[in-house]
Amino acid sequence: MPGRVVAVHVQAGDRVKRGAALLALEAMKMEHILTAPADGVIEHVHVSEGVHVAEAVALVDFKSD
Repeated sequence: MPGRVVAVHVQAGDRVKRGAALLALEAMKMEHILTAPADGVIEHVHVSEGVHVAEAVALVDFKSD
């Protein structure tokens, strides 16, 4: 969904556990926390705080274990 990135909690190279918060996106007057779908490593973060993003845009590249 389109929105504005309000917080980025990870950076490339970070190892995360399933359910860890990756970033927060404000859309439709609500804050949505995007979480890791599995244990893995953040390969690349494509956004920064304050950036407006369109629908269906990759925000984070994630590689699961």
